[in-house]
Amino acid sequence: MTSTNGPIGAAPARKLPRKPASRLAEKWTHVDDVDVFYRESPVVPADSRVMAHIHGFGLSGRYLLPTAEILADDFHTYVPDLPGFGRSGRKKGMLDIPELAHATASFLDDRGVDKATLVGNSMGCPVIIEFAHHYPDRIDRAVLVSPAGGAFNQPLRRAIGQLSKDAVREPTRMATVAVPDYLRFGVPSTVRLFKALTQYPSLQRLLELRIPTLVVLGEHDPLLPHAHRIDEVASQVDSHVLVVLLEGAAHAINFSHPGQLAHVIKLFMDDKPILNDPAWPGHVRLYEVHRGANHPTGEVD
Repeated sequence: MTSTNGPIGAAPARKLPRKPASRLAEKWTHVDDVDVFYRESPVVPADSRVMAHIHGFGLSGRYLLPTAEILADDFHTYVPDLPGFGRSGRKKGMLDIPELAHATASFLDDRGVDKATLVGNSMGCPVIIEFAHHYPDRIDRAVLVSPAGGAFNQPLRRAIGQLSKDAVREPTRMATVAVPDYLRFGVPSTVRLFKALTQYPSLQRLLELRIPTLVVLGEHDPLLPHAHRIDEVASQVDSHVLVVLLEGAAHAINFSHPGQLAHVIKLFMDDKPILNDPAWPGHVRLYEVHRGANHPTGEVD
């Protein structure tokens, strides 16, 4: 397995030069016979912990960049396009949650990363949960932002309706990132992955986790159950889950509210109480929905 900042092989996505979408360094590597595109901290802070950001359904890692860029000042940050998504190459049989979890592990192997905190949005959350199931010694902490999948998103027509509602609740500039990614991903891949995502036992796997876990939910996310159901699920976990509700946010929190999300993640990583930043506009607030016994307590101002 090799890595370079320049092109490898003949992947069509590499033929035309393009303006970098981020201040993170854009790189390519070759993992398990697939060309993988990723972004990485241009300057790695001394003794920094590794943090990898895992994207959602049909999307590339590009929409995760607003939050990842902020956190890159404190963590050795990676934002890959998993195989079959974004600018990365495709591999037959990759479109299910376990295979994407294994692909994440292979990417970290290629980068020489033994252990990392994984930050996911939407489909990226079950990928992280599955990663933790197979590689419990390789994940330090889990950050699950707007988890997707399961019965609440079935059937496909219901999920499409939820996505349609969410689209008008996201910043308009999100469309310039999401639409090209969805078109590239294609309808056949969408149908296949949706089936795999909604059949994945997310709750069972979540209850099996024994690492510090932060769940961040948007108040206006149509893809998630109401907060009381989240609290009911979280209360089944003794000590390791912290659930935070972000007022005013919908599903793509990593894109729409990067400052607030990065603030919460930093506090979580340092085992500090979750407090609002006084610099935020008054309509942006955090609310704890659930706090496990092992997490520090504290009022949310």
